[in-house]
Amino acid sequence: MLSRLTRTRALALCALPVAALFAVVGLAPLPYAIAQPGSTADVLGVDEGRPVITVSGAPVRPTEGKLLMTTIVATGPSVENDLATVADAWFRTDRAVLPRDSVYPPGKSDAEVEKHNLGQMKESQDAATLAALRYLKLDPKKIKVTLHLADIGGPSAGFLFSLGIVDKLAGDGAGGDLTGGRTIAGTGTIEPDGTVGAVGGVSLKTQAAGRDGASVFLVPKAECSQAEAELPRGMRLIPVSTLGDAVSSLKALERGSEEQIPSC
Repeated sequence: MLSRLTRTRALALCALPVAALFAVVGLAPLPYAIAQPGSTADVLGVDEGRPVITVSGAPVRPTEGKLLMTTIVATGPSVENDLATVADAWFRTDRAVLPRDSVYPPGKSDAEVEKHNLGQMKESQDAATLAALRYLKLDPKKIKVTLHLADIGGPSAGFLFSLGIVDKLAGDGAGGDLTGGRTIAGTGTIEPDGTVGAVGGVSLKTQAAGRDGASVFLVPKAECSQAEAELPRGMRLIPVSTLGDAVSSLKALERGSEEQIPSC
């Protein structure tokens, strides 16, 4: 004869498979990458003992201030993040949870992704050089620009490279620096015609810029709202659509012509 279970024992037995399911889910890897603010690099400065921007075939001016390109760091394609890690990152303002396939090509190893990112960086450097020289109306065949920045991949430094080349060759056009001696940061892709494109991860990049002393952040116009989400206190956003927009805004900032500086 079977004895009857008490209500408490019955509930406990029913809860066991549910608890086991939650335990499995909590330990199972999820298809997400976790990103956070990365390093910054001054494109007007040096990296590993070498100038980031080297120009031959034209006079180069000394510069003051900094132009910081910004990065994010994401867990690699082979990293498996569990529920607890993803949940922790979800509620932090200095983290972003992203579908892994939106960050990395499916089926690619860490080495393949790194090779792809370095290839994108090389393409962005070539576009940055063309955009800057065309803006300055200089002949790319007579001027050689070498860009050096180790261990950073992807296309998002292109815009800042272009801006750095313009500052090295022409400054503000009146003997001063585009930076006005400030620490200015930004992000964005660049096309040879000077068009600035969106990149993603902007709210994390503004945090990296604030951490490293920037007071102004140049943001692709399409990403203004994302940049405003976690904007560090005291940081000014300036939206840009082209390299010419950025140069004009920085000149106006130095002159104090506030009415000529766009805002998000």
